[in-house]
Amino acid sequence: MLEEIRQQPAALERTLKSQLARVERLKARLDRDKPQLVMLAARGTSDNAALFGRYLLPITTGMPVSLAAPSIFTLYGAKLDLRHTLTIGVSQSGESTDINMVLERARAQGAITIGITNESASSMAKIAEYPFLVRAGAERSVAATKTYTSQLLTFYLIAYALGARLSLDDLRRLPEWTEQALRLEPEIAALSERYRFMERAAVVGRGLNYANAFEFGLKLMETSYIVAERFSSADFLHGPIAMVERSFPMFLFAPPGPTWPSTIQMIERLRQLKAETLVITEKRNLSELGGTRCICLPMKLAVRGAKPEEVYTPIPYIVPAQLFAASLAACKGFNPDHPRTISKVTQTM
Repeated sequence: MLEEIRQQPAALERTLKSQLARVERLKARLDRDKPQLVMLAARGTSDNAALFGRYLLPITTGMPVSLAAPSIFTLYGAKLDLRHTLTIGVSQSGESTDINMVLERARAQGAITIGITNESASSMAKIAEYPFLVRAGAERSVAATKTYTSQLLTFYLIAYALGARLSLDDLRRLPEWTEQALRLEPEIAALSERYRFMERAAVVGRGLNYANAFEFGLKLMETSYIVAERFSSADFLHGPIAMVERSFPMFLFAPPGPTWPSTIQMIERLRQLKAETLVITEKRNLSELGGTRCICLPMKLAVRGAKPEEVYTPIPYIVPAQLFAASLAACKGFNPDHPRTISKVTQTM
């Protein structure tokens, strides 16, 4: 898992370079045939990547986006009118039976279909009209890392194809920013020792980093068997905060931008409750955190003219969380590459 986390800058660079021509073809198609709705279908880590798309696409393009419930198709046989939709399936292996069925049904009705997968010979790559291949290379650890960030990058490309004002030059900086985040590995490995006996926790993110809260929580669950609840800060204040007591572990993603004011308010509330709070943020935000324990990314991720300000933060921000999960598993004596009871490819209906 650690080795694959370290491979992410190269995986991102390969993915971007290999898909530029394909995304320009997709852009030309979408300019001619504008969909009215985007529907996303995925499971597991890929579902967390889709959750990122659920925020990125409407924020940057104005398109309405929905996360599909695959069992509507596979178990209930519901007949949805998917004409005029852009349907996107996300699967590392490309062999998720229910996700592929969603794509099949959508394409049969004339929807534009995209498959985001790491396997060029997979069923998904054959079903989708526009297969986008994640060039992460073979991922051997059951706990996916480099495929997740490459899937996020692919959603930036799809947003660009839908007309988002995203700069390809800015996207080319993501491998560099990811490389800088990886330099935190020794600091994070030492910090993880503090959490050796942690058995439960909550992870909070909002907006474009909401998906990262789900992904970080998933990594804690599947590599260290921690009961990790995952929330937006808004939802957390509507009830779940009642479970917080002294020393309760709380992990927060705190980028600059529209979500920053509400995040600061929540950190202050957790300070009052004497929670064990760890914040993933940037050094420029330290002065407002009042001594709260942080993992601070060493670079400023806001890009001049980018709206919203945190639009490029999700990929670099998940890297410290991945490193923390891998290091914590090692502290606890677990093998994150082979978690108990789960396998790399899971097929569901």
